[in-house]
Amino acid sequence: MSKHNKIVKYILSLEVGSKISVRGIAAELGVSQGTAYRAIKDCEDSGVVSTIPRVGTIRVDKMEKKSIEKLTYADVVNIVNGTIIGGRNGIHKTLKKFVIGAMTIDAMSSYITPDCLLIVGNRDEAYEIALKKEAAVLISGGFQCNEKIKKLADEKELPVISSRYDSFTIATLINKAMSENMIKKDIILVEDIMDNNPDYLKINDTINDWREMVKKTKHIRYPVVDKDLKVVGMMTSKDLSIDLDTDEPIVKIMTKEPITVNTKTTVAYAAHVMDWEGIELCPVVDGRKLVGVVSREEVIKALQYMSKQPQGVDTLEDLILKNFSYVCDENTITFYGNIIPQMLDYIGTASWSSLNMLMSTVGVMALREKNINVSVDSISTFFMKPVQVDSKITILATIIDMGRHYCKVEINMFNAKKELIGKSMLSAKMLGN
Repeated sequence: MSKHNKIVKYILSLEVGSKISVRGIAAELGVSQGTAYRAIKDCEDSGVVSTIPRVGTIRVDKMEKKSIEKLTYADVVNIVNGTIIGGRNGIHKTLKKFVIGAMTIDAMSSYITPDCLLIVGNRDEAYEIALKKEAAVLISGGFQCNEKIKKLADEKELPVISSRYDSFTIATLINKAMSENMIKKDIILVEDIMDNNPDYLKINDTINDWREMVKKTKHIRYPVVDKDLKVVGMMTSKDLSIDLDTDEPIVKIMTKEPITVNTKTTVAYAAHVMDWEGIELCPVVDGRKLVGVVSREEVIKALQYMSKQPQGVDTLEDLILKNFSYVCDENTITFYGNIIPQMLDYIGTASWSSLNMLMSTVGVMALREKNINVSVDSISTFFMKPVQVDSKITILATIIDMGRHYCKVEINMFNAKKELIGKSMLSAKMLGN
């Protein structure tokens, strides 16, 4: 057994929640720190360990795609860039739901249930009630808690987490992660659409071998692998020139160090990479070993299928957009609606993140009204003014440029007095063109 496999086997034998360090494993197994580091990174890529900021590298359960339904508190720490200030031993417990504590203590108490996460500001009494009801606490605004709360969290083994984000941003981030993990759509990851038995060339094959493969399979693009099936290149018709000898080794002309994806890569990310790089066929690897291929055509079909699937529950975006109506003309979409309490930050005005979300959503909708599948490349917000709750706002998104592959949308937000209170520019790449 190689040293690498020995380390991996040792890590798999550890209990979930065990801390792992390069130095500790190197000393325990008598290997170099470099070997230990590479093995730990491979375990992280395969999902059996997780690195949590300000906590360290931890042994975790490997969750298979179809069984992922909940987040752990460790996931939440990563999602909100949080700090654990109590109940560290409970970070690998899962949460069933989250509750925003924007109400009186008595009213809040009836919503808190075991295994939920209370998102609340600087309210020690709320922290205590949540912990006593077997719920974890996420403190927004970067506030801390007193020693009594920390002690109670440690006793209950329920995390108390602090994040500098406002409550809306925290809820948005967690809601998005939970929605993704609930697997509401049939096609999410590359493993669902990839060809599991791909044709490939070997590193010592020749141009003639490539041509014979083309005749046999009617394809023109193939990954090139070494004796261990590790991907070392891509061979396509673009790599050929007229004057090449048919006995020329493909290793001399293939595209080396090709872009690859793994089985857990999302279809959306694969589409973005393949479209951005102009790739028609992408090898799918486990580590570096070839396990399949995915074509640009299949990725685009998957995205189109996903966009037609119904969502199982309302997201925060859905909740906010329910309060808006819109009209469309040739190149402009106009949104009308009010600022609702869920959009407020800790000082009582609409948070920057909620307004930015609104503007970017309207920009994307303007393009989708034209039946265009897009991957957002960037969004630049030039300015944003404070907006109070219940204020009426109007958002105009106008398509100002549309080429063959790229498009731009100008987004302007106005208050009831028709004063400009926000301006953004969205740039997107059109998929499937």
